[in-house]
Amino acid sequence: MAKRISVSQFRSKISQAKSKIRQAQNKQKQAINKYNQAVRTHNSKVRAHNARVRANRERLRRELQKLARTSSKPQYVTLRTSVTTVQKSYNILEERAAADVYDERYDRFLDLSEREAANSVSVINALEGETPENESDQAVSSQIDHILEKISQDVQDRWHGALYSLDPKNPDAARHFCTSARELLTEILERFAVDEDVKNALSNCELTPQGKPTRRAKIKYFLHQQGVGDDAVTDFIEDDMKNVVQLFRVFNDGTHGSSGRFEHAQLLAIRSRVEGAVTFLWSVISGTAFATS
Repeated sequence: MAKRISVSQFRSKISQAKSKIRQAQNKQKQAINKYNQAVRTHNSKVRAHNARVRANRERLRRELQKLARTSSKPQYVTLRTSVTTVQKSYNILEERAAADVYDERYDRFLDLSEREAANSVSVINALEGETPENESDQAVSSQIDHILEKISQDVQDRWHGALYSLDPKNPDAARHFCTSARELLTEILERFAVDEDVKNALSNCELTPQGKPTRRAKIKYFLHQQGVGDDAVTDFIEDDMKNVVQLFRVFNDGTHGSSGRFEHAQLLAIRSRVEGAVTFLWSVISGTAFATS
């Protein structure tokens, strides 16, 4: 026999049932809103990524066109060869990306690599007399202070001193700047890839004649820390660093203490190239080059 309930009890049950339906509808609505927000966020990131890719590729195309116009000039032959090597390494990355070797985790790294490829061409174009794109007059403003703070105050102070010295009227600008820039790159490698740590992580790593891990080995160590073991990625980073070192040789050896050797815009292009390379290397060390979000 069914249990009898009063009218008020019946109404209460109806009210409870309606409340549960509303709660379920609200949860469903929240889930849909959350999904739609995730889709909008994803689409926004995709649009931003695609915009960066288009901008990077267009800039690289323009810089390569400029370089082609000066291909007959005998100046900076070794640096030009180094730039060509960077471009070849980048092309290999692009080919592997087109073949779906890399997943979305590599998107930011590929963006940064394309920017470095363009930067390497941009600086030699500036040395050849081409007007740099996005030319800035902020000769002392540093773009890498957030990185230098993680190393030491001394490194930061020396870098700022190098920027202050980077003046076409300063005959010692090349020596001062190149010394500080080399020390900066060396300090980053030594501090964040300690020799013994590299040897322990990579038992068969490449060593110098002095028994120290090579720069390439340290780059492999940084990538190993991020779970990346791709030789093409290692090759590009190594070739990019070699290009910066070659730039130091051109800048330092080519001036011979002459204050009029390089114009202000060329000095700024050199500085920008170094800061871009440091930022790129730091993104690999910190893992942000392979962040998926």
